[in-house]
Parts: sequence; C-alpha cells; structure tokens
Amino acid sequence: MNQIIFFLFFLPFLSFSQYPVKSSNFFDNLTAEEKRIIIMKGTERPGSGLYNKYFEKGIYICKACNNQLFNSNAKFQSNCGWPSFDEEINGSIVRHQDSSFGMKRTEICCANCNGHLGHVFEGEELTERNIRYCVNSLSMKFVNDKNMIIHE
Repeated sequence: MNQIIFFLFFLPFLSFSQYPVKSSNFFDNLTAEEKRIIIMKGTERPGSGLYNKYFEKGIYICKACNNQLFNSNAKFQSNCGWPSFDEEINGSIVRHQDSSFGMKRTEICCANCNGHLGHVFEGEELTERNIRYCVNSLSMKFVNDKNMIIHE
C-alpha cells in the first residue's frame, strides 16, 4: 500500500522527466517571435495561437525552461482569443503589476525563468474558481499523457 501511495505522489514529477526544467540559458533556443512574447512581454493576436482551441489531455510547460505550468483539466473555453486556465500548478507562476498601455493588469510569468506568459483576471465568473489565466500559446509547449510534445 505504501508503495502505491509513494508512486501516486511522485507520478507528476516522474512523468515529465524527459523534459527537464532548465536552470540557465532559458531563452537561447527561442524563435524571434517567441522572444518578442516571452522576453519583450508581447502578445499574440487573438485567435492565432495553436492552443486556443486545443483540449487534449496532458500538461502545459514553459516554452523557455520546461517548467510545468498548467494541467489540461484546468483549461476552459473562454472565447477571449487566447488559451485560458482557471488553476495553475502550485508555485509555477509569479505575478507582477502591469500598467502598460494605460491599463492596470496583473502579468503572469514563469516562476522558474520569469518568462512572460500572459495576464490573469479575477472576478469574471467564467468558472467556479472565478479566475482566468490568459496565456500566449507561444509561451508554452504541450506534453500529452504519453510524454510527447505536441505543437512545439
């Protein structure tokens, strides 16, 4: 019984070891467009991202460093034009105040590499958790349940 509990506890950590979290050189292998979004804090055009309407089972990881960000079961269709999630993987995201373009928003970044992911909005009542992480597809990679990166 203890072996089963041990296995179930560590399964999330073991299943994605094929994509180790980087500790340096986060942005070396990014394309120019990915750098514009992740480093320069840009935004994809609404509806243009690969993961906007993508609902397979797996996990979303940071494009720059492979840090686990969101489980697919937290993804929902918000019709905002970007992938939306209502729960992060604990400790994976950091928040920063963003007052660019005359707006007051909360930016979300990867807790490991501080790469820009998007913004978080609260109080919209779109889900029971009442939170929407609005994320650029180019900031993430999707790893399906078979440990295969899809749409890199």
